[in-house]
Amino acid sequence: MARLRHPKLGDQLNSLGEFIAAQRRAAELTLRQLAEQTGISNPYLSQIERGLRKPSAEVLQQLSKALRVSSETLYVRAGILDPEDHPSTTVEMAVLADTAISERQKRVLIDIYTSFVKEHERNDAEQRDVQPHEPTV
Repeated sequence: MARLRHPKLGDQLNSLGEFIAAQRRAAELTLRQLAEQTGISNPYLSQIERGLRKPSAEVLQQLSKALRVSSETLYVRAGILDPEDHPSTTVEMAVLADTAISERQKRVLIDIYTSFVKEHERNDAEQRDVQPHEPTV
């Protein structure tokens, strides 16, 4: 089985910066607003978005909270975590990463999905409780 090559550091930083910028725009935040929310300087945040700086895990954590994306997603994009060990395939992560919808729309979709999951879990639990038990011999 052939192993995928990891992108070069410069490519990773550009991809990370582009992702952060896309998430910021999807959240309808200006660069200045995101800087204020995270406590990261406006020039430094601009350099991160342009792929000129590699942010620390702490900075990525602050950005993940403000942008409402998982820190794990940002760590993988920054090359801190191995993507093979941390696949980002959850519905919530996909919705949060989508730049075509607003933050309010993302929250509504996630709430609906969560309610479906809870309903499914309740149905599964009810079915387990109703299942006839086989007699033990």
